[in-house]
Formats: sequence, C-alpha cells, structure tokens
Amino acid sequence: MSSVINFNGKFLTADTPIIGAESRALRYGDGLFETIKLHNKHIVHEELHFSRLFEGLTLLGFDLPKSITRESLRESILLTAKKNNVENAARIRLAFFRTNGGLYDPEHHRPNVLIQAWPLPPQCGTLNVNGLTTGVYNLARKSCDAFSNLKSASHLPYVMAAMFAKKMKWNDAFVLNAFDRISDSSIANVFIIRQKKIYTPPLAEGCIAGITRRFLLRELPQYGFDIEEKPLAISDIENADECFLTNAISGIRWVKEFQDKQFTNVMTKELFEQFVVIG
Repeated sequence: MSSVINFNGKFLTADTPIIGAESRALRYGDGLFETIKLHNKHIVHEELHFSRLFEGLTLLGFDLPKSITRESLRESILLTAKKNNVENAARIRLAFFRTNGGLYDPEHHRPNVLIQAWPLPPQCGTLNVNGLTTGVYNLARKSCDAFSNLKSASHLPYVMAAMFAKKMKWNDAFVLNAFDRISDSSIANVFIIRQKKIYTPPLAEGCIAGITRRFLLRELPQYGFDIEEKPLAISDIENADECFLTNAISGIRWVKEFQDKQFTNVMTKELFEQFVVIG
C-alpha cells in the first residue's frame, strides 16, 4: 500500500486521518478522481488525463487556486511517487473533493487534493493470458447526463457491480444504462469486434470518458482500423467475434467469456501489441 500520501501539498503517513464527519466527500461523494499510470517518471497519456480532470472540475464548479496547474500537479505526482519508491512504475490516484461546509449547497467551492501512489501490478505491460469472465450486473442503471462520464467520487453502481462480479466468480461485470444497453464495466470501457470492425458505446450512453478509450478512438483510424461509437445491446456482445476492456492502468484486457458466449482474441492481441503505451 501507499506509505506516504500527499494531502493539500503536505506529506503524511498513509494512515493519517484526513477527513471528518463534516466531509462532503464522505457525505455526498462530492468530488472526482483520476487513476494514472506512471512509467519511468513519466505520466502515461498526461495530456488526456489533465484535460479530463480540468473539464470535470469546471463542470462540478470547483474554485481552483492559481497554484493548481498542470505543471504543479505533475510535480506533486512525481514527488509522491518518489517518496513511495515507485517512481518508475506506479498507479497514481489523484482525487479532488470539496472542502467541508454546508449541506447540499456548499459554503464555498475550494478543493482538497489527495495524491496516492502504489506499485503497478506485475501483469501490467502484458496482455492477460487467461481471458476475463464477465456477466451483467442488473441492480443499477447508469444515467446518461452531463455527469455520467466523470470519474466521480460517487461510484456506487461500479462498487456494487464489482462486488457482484466477485460473488459470481467473474473477473468483471457490465453495467447497463437507463435504456438497458451496455454502458461500461465496473472498472473499464467496453469494446467489441465484429467482422474486423470495432465498436464501443458513445459517451451519450453514460459510460466513463476513459483515457485509453479516447486514445484508441483517436489513434486507430490513423492506422487503418475501422472503429465506430455505437450503442451496444446485450445481444451485440453475444454476437461479437471478440470483446475487450480498457482502462488507464491495464490498457487492453481480453474478454474470453460473456455469460455463455466465448470469444477469440486474434485482433485484440494485435491491438494490444500495437497501441498499449507503457511509457
């Protein structure tokens, strides 16, 4: 685990209490976060992460001090990783949540900033040999609104989906939107391949605006791959040739099984080898 955390620019031991009963993060999930891969002292997809972060902070109405810039955040992230001895390979969690005060209507909009750093899982950088087993979590529905694409501190549908997946002995569970279509999974964006064409739900379907998702949508057409943002029904997953999940830490992960459907990974393996950026 992280041995040192960075809270509002101060380094504390990881077990130091930083919130109390008045915390808006605790009460309402009033905040957002970024999960970032660090490789050889380099923030992978740095521009995409900071663009998403500042767009989200603007949407949520945070009042940022002038001291919080992309440059200052980069420096703080690297220093936090260094203090935890993981600057060459780390998983970073950068969280912003509103300071204490007020009920639903806050007294002010200044942020608390928390940075944590952990070693990267050893399997990062390789395609999973054993394909993932997945299914559908039916007890929640993602909304399709301006906030549904955020990495929100209010993450309950995904928490419950992950718990359900563990109960079912799956590796992950797909989360549906209000129209009973695929939004994303508990920790990743969803892609399918059918007849060599790649599909993923558009942001309007309520999925998280994933970094690897955005990277692939930008890069794949330049290399001759056919990709389309398209609403996906459960039947689209069942009729696909291949399925894979993406997030900022693992890049691309091959899905072997969805309910009773089995997938190959020929094209998924090609995409992983060509487009998963380590550093």
